[in-house]
Amino acid sequence: MTNEYATAAARSTVYGYPRQGRNRELKKAVEGYWKGRVTADALRATAAGLRRDNWRQLSGAGIDEVPTGDFSYYDHVLDTSVMVGAVPDRHREAVAADPLDGYFAMARGTQDVAPLEMTKWFDTNYHYLVPELGPDTVFAADSAKQVTELKEALTLGHTARPVLVGPVTYLLLAKPAPGVAADFEPLTLLDRLLPVYAEVLADLRAAGAEWVQLDEPALVQDRTPAELDAVARAYLELGGLNDRPELLVASYFDRLGDALPVLAKAPVEGLALDFTDAAAANLADLAAVGGLPGKRLVAGVVNGRNIWINDYEKSLATLATLLGLAGRVDIAASCSLLHVPLDTAPETDIDPEILRWLAFARQKTVEIATLAKGLAEGTDAIATEIAANRADLASRADSPVTYDPAVQARAAAITDTDGRRSQPYGERAAAQRAHLGLPLLPTTTIGSFPQTDELRTARADLRAGRLDPAGYDERIRTEIAEVISFQEKTGIDVLVHGEPERNDMVQYFAEQLTGYLATRHGWVQSYGTRYVRPPVLAGDISRPRPMTVDWTTYAQSLTDRPVKGMLTGPVTMLAWSFVRDDQPLGDTARQVALALRDEVDDLETAGTSVIQVDEPALRETLPLRADGHPSYLAWATEAFRLTTSGVRPDTQIHTHMCYAEFGDIVQAIDDLDADVISLEAARSHMQVAHELADHGYPREAGPGVYDIHSPRVPSVREAASLLRTGLEAIPAERLWVNPDCGLKTRGWPETRASLENLVAAARTVRDELSAR
Repeated sequence: MTNEYATAAARSTVYGYPRQGRNRELKKAVEGYWKGRVTADALRATAAGLRRDNWRQLSGAGIDEVPTGDFSYYDHVLDTSVMVGAVPDRHREAVAADPLDGYFAMARGTQDVAPLEMTKWFDTNYHYLVPELGPDTVFAADSAKQVTELKEALTLGHTARPVLVGPVTYLLLAKPAPGVAADFEPLTLLDRLLPVYAEVLADLRAAGAEWVQLDEPALVQDRTPAELDAVARAYLELGGLNDRPELLVASYFDRLGDALPVLAKAPVEGLALDFTDAAAANLADLAAVGGLPGKRLVAGVVNGRNIWINDYEKSLATLATLLGLAGRVDIAASCSLLHVPLDTAPETDIDPEILRWLAFARQKTVEIATLAKGLAEGTDAIATEIAANRADLASRADSPVTYDPAVQARAAAITDTDGRRSQPYGERAAAQRAHLGLPLLPTTTIGSFPQTDELRTARADLRAGRLDPAGYDERIRTEIAEVISFQEKTGIDVLVHGEPERNDMVQYFAEQLTGYLATRHGWVQSYGTRYVRPPVLAGDISRPRPMTVDWTTYAQSLTDRPVKGMLTGPVTMLAWSFVRDDQPLGDTARQVALALRDEVDDLETAGTSVIQVDEPALRETLPLRADGHPSYLAWATEAFRLTTSGVRPDTQIHTHMCYAEFGDIVQAIDDLDADVISLEAARSHMQVAHELADHGYPREAGPGVYDIHSPRVPSVREAASLLRTGLEAIPAERLWVNPDCGLKTRGWPETRASLENLVAAARTVRDELSAR
């Protein structure tokens, strides 16, 4: 079978690439700039070098067309806001004085000015800065970044394609600016925004762009007829421009659905679709509209979000089907490779037999180029690669790493009663109040305290053998004692041990569970300069021994106040890992839940009265289309209850969620049956408190009053004002006072000041309530 897939048109490309550099050079340069140790010129030089290296790596791997404009100092949606002039009024002065400092002020805020809201990018763990728009918003084109980066690539001899967030997705991601009516629809600004995009497209064409990619991932969500009409109008106008490059409209993360026929009819030259998890649906829908005759189809057949190797034969079969459905078929990853680590080569600690199953960004570019060669020249041209790929897939399928009969049997024996508390919430709440004796508006934190350079050095010294385990443990005990002492002096009611021993809220547990693999260099951007190393969930999960009991028990021995046990929940353990794809997610979640259930039970036995099981990923993992919600929420909430339901009625179960839109999962939050939930609320001005109230949420809740993703210190007045807003929705006897999220990324000076102000605000509002 020499030419069964052959087409001379096949080319390889990607939509985006990891930004950080091999050694996270971008993170170091940006943070150095914030601290005044790196100049603006040096930061720009570092960024230009990283872009140059990325393009060279892509070209060297055989990628025919490289992306430009995907690189960002902080966030590509924030870059889009700058490109279209959508700078909030409160930041205009800073942007005018210094565009770079103003850019970072929008992202992080200053002591006097709040940043833009931050939330999850669809169902990923990447966070974007939410555009703030209103009826008075005036757009203005600023194509400097896009033009500069395109010219850099062209000068280096690359075939380059600028990538922009599409106008419809940009508006659908936006929110009403502060002071604008909550029912304002940013999509009503489309006709005002399109001329700005037209100007940017013209500038890019003048700079040498032959193609421009407009990313419209919002179209893979359920869209109303009015929204689909906006899509049709947008691309009729942009497609009808005389002075523009050819347009590639890209979708990813799910099937395009009802938007596909709209875009198929639009006067654009190409579409990009996801043919990984959404392959069957997109194939069927593409056939139903009669394909894309005369147009370019970029087929995302390599998974851009997970790290397992591609199945070449399966992908080639999909591509063969697509050849008859478009004028030209090109090969890509399913989405930007921003969501995977850079390279497997440095992972020398992973068994080589297992490493052959993994593909990070560099390996995926080789897969894309290989598939393009096979499509263009026939399978004989890549026969050696196909044989090796087949052997690698078989190695994984047959490995004992993936299967543990005891874990499978325990999961199969789960019953409905295993996921239910022994008493209803009302009875539990009374028992907990009597047992804990907390004041009105109790104060607490979310779990982690600042991870200092000294702590990171101690962990590095332990790994390198420069510090023995006894010395390391003593260093951790000292830190815990300081954290407990500070909280007691500050007046916090429910304490935490601060998690100084934890490198990451998922990785820490993954390293102690069977079935997980940890990487040494597998960094992925979460937001801004925050990078995480998602572990690899490769096989069946169990807990060989307690993971947190000793440190929590030690912390409790230092105080008479309750100390929370802190665990990461099963859905978040999946969502923030690269999860196995050879069994249903729900089955894997149950295995993780059973392992965590053992830890919860051991914490309670050791005397822990308050246990927090964090599930910040519950909303982010929600399927993008409504028809997938019921089945997902059923197993996700079951997994949480399975983790927590074995405790006594007077043991208080907390959970935590942050940086997502919660309104459409309030029923699921209720179904978790946690006794207390803490939620991000500071940047969104207590929106979630009102969403809980509208639902009739009956349990205790702590909408955050301190935005920990900004270095600014909230004043007592500001925190008290947010608390009063919270009290408009949640009764005082059920309202907690806490930050939005953990304090790991903050420094000690701002943490001390912020928490002191938080406690003072709680006391102020308590006094107001007692005076009524």
